[in-house]
Amino acid sequence: MNPNLSKTIEQVLLSKPVSENRKEILKPLIDFIQKKRDQQQEISINFICTHNSRRSHFAQIWAQTAAAHFGIDLVSCYSGGTEETALFPKVADTLTSQGFSIFKISENDNPVYAVKYDDNAPAIVGFSKKYDSLFNPVSEFAAVMTCSQADGGCPFIPGAEVRIPITFEDPKSSDNLPEQDEVYYQRSIEIASEMLYVFSMIKR
Repeated sequence: MNPNLSKTIEQVLLSKPVSENRKEILKPLIDFIQKKRDQQQEISINFICTHNSRRSHFAQIWAQTAAAHFGIDLVSCYSGGTEETALFPKVADTLTSQGFSIFKISENDNPVYAVKYDDNAPAIVGFSKKYDSLFNPVSEFAAVMTCSQADGGCPFIPGAEVRIPITFEDPKSSDNLPEQDEVYYQRSIEIASEMLYVFSMIKR
């Protein structure tokens, strides 16, 4: 694990407890992961938001990192949207400040990013795509709805084994305001806290 990222994780675990209400919301995801692990099956999770530009990427990257941190193998995390846009640059900036190594693989209207939590680990590929993109799994996955718009607008996700609403407030509300950096930083930390909690509850 990247040293600065390890420090961020340590701080999150020490200072950002998950509320009892949120623990209940997270329980279906814990149950899905545990069931797959008990059956020694691949664990695929697709985090879905409207634009696949902010919250779904934070969740995908932190969930994959949390799985590695707690030694839960056979986990593959993805993200998608109800429409394709682009990963918002502030997301990459925020994750970099928290210890991830991030670089662009392509330069276009929808750039592709490589995100690494460890120099020797495979990169997490980050770019905006629809939830049913061929890049994502087509069956036997958990569809985690990270925003209320996507949750309400997509009552059915083809191929999903389970559909789990775990929504977060959109940091987009702070764009171009003085508090933008802090809002994105704290939203990332909030999502990190919950994904770390989820994988800390998995029995090996």
